[in-house]
Amino acid sequence: MRSGIKEAADENLLTPRFYTTDFDEMEVMVSQTLNPNLDMSEFEATLKEFQEDYNQKHFVRNDEFKAAADGIQGPNRKIFIEFLERSCTAEFSGFLLYKELGRRLKKANPVIAEIFTLMSRDEARHAGFLNKAMSDFNLALDLGFLTKNRKYTFFKPKFIFYATYLSEKIGYWRYISIYRHLQQNPDDQLYPIFKYFENWCQDENRHGDFFTALLKSQKELVSRNDWQAKIWSRFFCLSVFVTMYLNDHSRSSFYESIGLDTTKFNQHVIIETNRTTSRIFPEVIDVEHPDFFKRLDALVLTNAKLAELSKAGSSVFQKAPVIASFAFQLLVIFFMKPVQGGSYELNDDSQLAY
Repeated sequence: MRSGIKEAADENLLTPRFYTTDFDEMEVMVSQTLNPNLDMSEFEATLKEFQEDYNQKHFVRNDEFKAAADGIQGPNRKIFIEFLERSCTAEFSGFLLYKELGRRLKKANPVIAEIFTLMSRDEARHAGFLNKAMSDFNLALDLGFLTKNRKYTFFKPKFIFYATYLSEKIGYWRYISIYRHLQQNPDDQLYPIFKYFENWCQDENRHGDFFTALLKSQKELVSRNDWQAKIWSRFFCLSVFVTMYLNDHSRSSFYESIGLDTTKFNQHVIIETNRTTSRIFPEVIDVEHPDFFKRLDALVLTNAKLAELSKAGSSVFQKAPVIASFAFQLLVIFFMKPVQGGSYELNDDSQLAY
C-alpha cells in the first residue's frame, strides 16, 4: 500500500457493504413502456428538486480542518480516522450503486435514471469530502482500489428499495441529531466536519424521499394486504436498527468524544427513523415497546462475547452456543407484536397519512 494510503478495514457483518442488483429486473419495474400507468408526476417533481443542487457550494473546506485534526491525538485520533473511513466507504458505496442504476435505466425511464445519476453526484461529493478530511490525518482511502477489490452483495431490486430507503432516512436522523447536539454544546465540536451536517443531512432526506416514491410506485411492496411486504418491512427495519446499535456500541468512545451518550443517541435515532418509516412501510418493529431496547442491549453483550471468542481464535463449535443465543434474541425481537403503518394513498383502511 502506498504511503499515506490507508489499507481498507477487514470486512465483517457490520462493515459498510457495496451492493449490486438485477438491473434487468429493475428496468422492467420502472419502464414507462411496460408500465403505462406509472405515475411520473412525483418523480418529475423530485427530479426538479435534485436539479436545484442546493448543496453545490456547501462542501467547501477552510483552515479549521487541518488545525483541528492536529489537535486530536491519542485514542481519539484513531477513532476519528475509523469514523471517517467507515463514513467514506458507505457514501462511496451509494455512489457506485446509484451511478450504475443511472446508466442502466436511461432507456427504460430517463427521469428515474437522471435522479439516480444526480444522487450519485451527491454521494460522490460526500465521499470526496470525507476522504479529503482523512488527509488532515495524513491518510486517504484508495477508492479505485475499493471499487475493484471490495466484495459486492447482491440484493434483488425490492430489497434495494427497502434497505436503501432505511439507510438514507437513518442517515438523516443521525446527522441532524449530531448537528443539533453540537450546536447546543460547542465545546464538544472537536472537528469542523460536523458543522456541515445540517445541509448534508438534507441530501440524505431527499434521497430517502425518492425511495419513498419508488416504493409507492410498486404498491405490492408496501401494501398492508401483502404478507410478504409486511415480513420484509420488519426484517429490514430490524436489520438496519440492530446493525447500527451494535456498530455504535462497539465504538462508543467516538460518541463520547463529542459529548454524546451512545445509548441515548441510538435510541433517539431509531425511534425517529421508525416513526418516519411507519408512514410508508406496512408494518414496522415496535421500537417504543419497553422490551425492544432491553433486547438490543442484550445483543450488545452477546456480540461482545462473540468478538472476544473470535479474538481468542475460538472455533465455530466453541462459538455455536453464543451464535445460537444471538439468533434467538433476534427472532424474539422480530416476532414482537408489530406496529401497523403505511401510506394512506396505498391502503384504504389506513389511519396514517403520508
